[in-house]
Amino acid sequence: MMFKEIPCIKGDGGSFSEETHPVIEEMPLAVKVNGRHALTAMTSPVMLREFVIGFLYTERIIKGIEEIESISIEGNTADVLTTDPFRILMSHKTVLSGCGGSMSFLDIGKLPQIRSGLILSAEEIRNAVKEGLDSELHVKTGGIHVVGLYGTEGKIQAIEDIGRHNALDRAIGYALEQSIDLSRTYIICSGRISSEMVRKCLVANIPVIVSRGATTTLAVDLAKARGLTIIGFVRGKKMNIYSGGERISEVSPSGAAYLGPEPGPGTGEESGERAD
Repeated sequence: MMFKEIPCIKGDGGSFSEETHPVIEEMPLAVKVNGRHALTAMTSPVMLREFVIGFLYTERIIKGIEEIESISIEGNTADVLTTDPFRILMSHKTVLSGCGGSMSFLDIGKLPQIRSGLILSAEEIRNAVKEGLDSELHVKTGGIHVVGLYGTEGKIQAIEDIGRHNALDRAIGYALEQSIDLSRTYIICSGRISSEMVRKCLVANIPVIVSRGATTTLAVDLAKARGLTIIGFVRGKKMNIYSGGERISEVSPSGAAYLGPEPGPGTGEESGERAD
């Protein structure tokens, strides 16, 4: 269960009544690596092991799941032992549940190049967004992000979390545990594609990230420099391809990567969806 029924006073016009409403759960998770505190994350209380694995991987604390000897999670603390106890860790950090700024310093020159021959059709992308972002929990609470990990055979795993960065780490952690070739996968997400989302995809060698919402200029710059495909505003038969159009079978490598009219003012996100 990712939500609780919380008492509130509901108003409808001039009428008010005491009722309850489902509110999404949030918890702090302290992560220790080789006995040293590495971070505290504000996150949803599900798939914590996958979150820890994905986060350590995308922050380059580990190079692969084989470098993890053990993970123990009790209450609000996760203890991780790695094969290299002398690896220099990040300073103490707090990962907030809001999808605001980036955690990691972005040096384009130090980010990996995408290595993938994945080709997708526009229809595959539309179907994935329609299926993967249909969240009953979001409809019920209005307070959740969804990240879907997809392959050429369809959905691999859908992750729900209060923060889309956390959800992406969970998806990556799940794939690492399942020995899934991430170069043959793509990500769909419910919120804005930020530079940090792009960075995580580059580290994991995920070649395509798709959203029904917007992206940012820095995210596009990073994606173009390192061969990542960004697709936004996937709604109905429309989509905007901001980078890597050669991975979409209907788009010629030399053609403009844009399908459908530009969303008008105030349509940065679907009704009821946060801009972040």
